[in-house]
This record gives sequence, structure tokens and C-alpha cells, in this order.
Amino acid sequence: MHNLFIRYTCLLLIILFIVMLARKIKIAYPILLVIAGLALSFIPYLGSIELEPDTIFVIFLPPLLYEAAWNTSWKDFWKWRRVISSFAFLIVIVTSCVIAVVSVYLIPGFTLAAGFLLGGIISPPDAVSASTIMKNLKVPKRLVAIVEGESLLNDASSLIVFRFALAAVTTGTFVFGEAALSFVVVIVAGVLTGLAVAWIFYAIHRWFPTTTNIDIVLTFLTPYAMYLVAESFHFSGVLAVVSGGLFLSVRRHSFLTHRSRLQGVNVWEAIAFVLNGFIFILIGLEFPVIIKSLGPGGLAPAIKYSLIITGVLIVTRLASTYGALFFTMFISRYIKTADSSPGWKAPLLFGWTGMRGVVSLAAALSVPVTLQSGLPFQQRNLILFITFTVILVTLVLQGLTLPALVKWVDMADPDYTISLDQQRELVRNKLSKNSLQLLETKYKEQLESNDMLKSLKLKLSADIKSGRDPASENQDAENSSRQIYRDTMSDLLKEQRNLLITLNKKEGVSDDIIRQQLELLDLEEEKIRQHFDAQEP
Repeated sequence: MHNLFIRYTCLLLIILFIVMLARKIKIAYPILLVIAGLALSFIPYLGSIELEPDTIFVIFLPPLLYEAAWNTSWKDFWKWRRVISSFAFLIVIVTSCVIAVVSVYLIPGFTLAAGFLLGGIISPPDAVSASTIMKNLKVPKRLVAIVEGESLLNDASSLIVFRFALAAVTTGTFVFGEAALSFVVVIVAGVLTGLAVAWIFYAIHRWFPTTTNIDIVLTFLTPYAMYLVAESFHFSGVLAVVSGGLFLSVRRHSFLTHRSRLQGVNVWEAIAFVLNGFIFILIGLEFPVIIKSLGPGGLAPAIKYSLIITGVLIVTRLASTYGALFFTMFISRYIKTADSSPGWKAPLLFGWTGMRGVVSLAAALSVPVTLQSGLPFQQRNLILFITFTVILVTLVLQGLTLPALVKWVDMADPDYTISLDQQRELVRNKLSKNSLQLLETKYKEQLESNDMLKSLKLKLSADIKSGRDPASENQDAENSSRQIYRDTMSDLLKEQRNLLITLNKKEGVSDDIIRQQLELLDLEEEKIRQHFDAQEP
């Protein structure tokens, strides 16, 4: 246990340095982590780390899904619900069918049930890689919303396909009508279970005397409770976490204090970052182990099968995106759609974001070694190799070429006539005006005698006057003025910190007071950063 802890600590330090390197050379860190994992696998001390399926499903998956649901815009999710649901359910099933048919004809001795098993494993794209790459690119907001929304639901549908295919492989029986009914029950019951557990935690947050630390700990218990309760009844744990996460996310301002939200976001970002880092580097570390299990004679054909299936997977996703385009153009004649004419650029970009990741990895590792009859599962090692190859190739090939594709396509954002910076300034200006109007009407009497309210009025007036006009022609001068203000405030905050640290060395000053003032300076610096640099990659 002690040795294992040391190895994972070393691995965490390596992950941090690789992510810093990825930021330096401007490459999405999941890609570099997988490549680094391959290199590290040749080091005996680290290469001996092995992944257990339950570790990924139970420890990694619930918090990662919950964090993604928590950060998903419900407004965007609902707006693009038809596209998201079609790719999360219908396209996943279509992809599984295509992979099943191709693998049966391509691989000798491969059964249709094993083909569906493979299809269920590799059909869901992973949004972490795509989101990490697109965060630094100029892509339409709708594309990011659809990719992230799809990833929330397609994991569930692919795992359901995987579950039924695995049952068919291990038992040798499959009844379509029974499976179709079970498919619906698993989905509906999973959603209802997630909502029920979410409501219980909502009530605990809302009506019990919680503190900030208790709130944050409860948010970590929530996804595990949703997942484990749903899975104990053989419902979809993934959909339980997603539906419950969306339910609580929309209501976060009604049951969490501002301090719980502020601290919770920071803690969750750090935890999700660490979990994702471990997942992607462990993908690279596990790949040589899978190669060894094939034996020397099975490597060459396995590589051929893997590359062909990867190509089929990429083509199928691109064909599905353009099929959805033509269907949208046709159906918009009869019903109202979010966009009746998406154009050719959006389907191309969306189709190229199909990198595979954590769910495919977990599903592949959970394939049993033996069948229910006690006989060995002959295709298990090949399925593992194909899955790892698909993850590796899609991450490296599509991940590295996506920035160039985005630049070549040069797709303007069709949803906004003004830039996000201009929208931000308009919103801030309206907030300042509204606050100033409320101050001058509701608190008119207090304003005359309260110096702090007078200062607040001056600040709001200054905010309104310094607000950037979207149509301004003196943009360079305004940017220069804002940068001077930011640099000055940073310097002032730095000097204030130094003064507080100096005061803390004196006996007559309480350390608690100093810490409180330092926290206020941190909040002020964060406010300035968000005000001027909210789009920092």
C-alpha cells in the first residue's frame, strides 16, 4: 500500500509537469498525457500500475459526469436537445450496428454479439479532450454546447448497449423485444432515480444547518449516491448522475451560499483536473500491457483490424453529422427547429470532435475473462487492443488536427451579432445602472448621511462611465487605459499583501484579522481578473 501511494504520487507530479508543458507548447493536455503514458510504460516502477474496471466506473466516472453536468448550460442544452439526444442515443446505436457488422466481416471468428459489444465500447466520444482543445480555439458556442451535451448522454446509451451485448455474449441468448423494453426501463428509471436522490440532497442543503465545508463534502457524496443507488437496481447510473446533476445545477443559487459556490467551484475544478489527468496517462500506461496479452503472432493483424475500425468509426460519425444536417433541413419544413440551415461547416467540425476516452476505457476493461459456461472469452484481448488503439488514434489524430481544421473552416458564430466581450460590457453596464437607480430611489435618505453608500454611488457612476461602448472607434486607447488600471490595481494589491504580512509579525495584531484581510484581497484580485480577463484560455 505504501509503495502504491508513492507510485501514484510520482505519477501525479509527472501529470502536473506534462500539463504545464502542454500549456507551454499549446497542445491539449489529454493528448500529451496519453503519449507520455506510453513512454512511461517502459519504466518498470510505473509500468506495473494496472487499472481495475470498478476503479474507473465507481471512483472516476460519477464525479467527472457530475462536474460536467454542473457546468452545462441548461439553456443551451434545452435549445439543442434534438441534436444532442439524436447523437446521444440514435447515432450511438447506429454506430454500434455499423461496428458490429464491419467487425464480423473483418475479423475471423468474431460473432455478432461480440461486434455489438465492441460497438457499445467505442461508440461514445469523450468531451474532455474536445472541450479542452476547443477552449483555446475560436469556435461557435453552439458547437461546444452540443459536444458537451452529447457527452453527458451518450455514455449512458453506449453502456446500455454494452450491457445487453455482454449478456448476449456470456449467456449466448438475446431476445430483441425484451432487450428493447429493458433499454427504455433502464433509461427512464435511471433518470427518475437521479432526480429522487438529487431532491434528497437538495433538501439537506436547503433546510439543514450546513456550513461551507459541509456543503462541499455533500456535493462530492451526491454523484456517488446517485450512481450507486441506480446501479444497485440495475438502472443507468450514468443517467442518474447526469439528470440529478442538471437538476441541482439549475437550482444552485437557491440552496448554496455564495461562499459555498465560490469555494466549491475551485475545489471541484482541481479534483476533476486530477481525475482526468490520471485517466489519460493511465491509458498510455496500460497500452503495452494489452499488446503483450496478444502475443507476437497476433499483433500485426490486430493493428490492421484496429486501424480499419478506427477509420470506419470516424467516417460513420462524419456521415451521421451530415445525415443530421439533411434531416434538419427537411424536417424544418414541418416543425420549428433551432437552426433550419446549419451549413456544411458545423457538421464537419462536430464530426471531427469524436475523440474517445474514459468511458470506452472503463467498458473495455470490464469485459470478463471467461464466459458464463466457464470457457475463456477468446476475443477479449483483441477487443481491448482495438479499444485502446481507437482511443489513442482519435486523440492524437483528431486532437492534433482539430485546431488546423477550425482555422481552415473559419466558422463565424451564428448565434451572436456582437462579440462576447461586448456582451459582457453591456451586461455590466446594465447591472451598474440598475444598482445606481435602486440606490438613488430606495435608499435616497441613507445615501445623504452614509459615507460608505456615497462611495458606492461614486464607484457605480465610474463603472458606467468607464464601460466600453461596443461601437467605440477608440478601442486601442480604451484597452491601454484599462491595462494601466489593471496593472496599477495589481501593484496596489501586492503592496497591501506585503503590508499585511509585515503587520502579522507584530505581537499586537491578530493572525485571524490578517488572514481575513488577505482573503478579501484575493477576492478583489479575482474580481479584477474576471472583469478584464474572463476569456483567459
